[in-house]
Amino acid sequence: MAIPWLVALKVIPWGDVIEHAPTVLNAARKLLDRSKAPPAGTTAPVPLDLGDAPPTLGELKNRLIEARQLIDQQAAVQAQMAQTLTELAEQNARLVGAVDLLRKRTRLLMGALAVLAVGVVWLLAR
Repeated sequence: MAIPWLVALKVIPWGDVIEHAPTVLNAARKLLDRSKAPPAGTTAPVPLDLGDAPPTLGELKNRLIEARQLIDQQAAVQAQMAQTLTELAEQNARLVGAVDLLRKRTRLLMGALAVLAVGVVWLLAR
């Protein structure tokens, strides 16, 4: 049972996997850091207190600007997540291709083994 795993380890393009792993890891860490850290240059939004006087037009404008900045930052984070997911999907596709190749080779080897076994039995029976 250990032989197919050894073959799998040889067939998988480990050079590509190892080459792209730091890039994916760094992108994932950046995304985690950005999601944990508050956006740069912004303060926590002040909740709208309806008990006081209505906000002035300037306050509403400032809140709208802050909201637009937060939306832009979220769009940037989403774009980076999409890029990271694309890289992971490409790596996954390469691994699936390697596993598929292994499955085909295993079937071929099992067929060859069966033919050899029949040949050996035939030779011994002669």
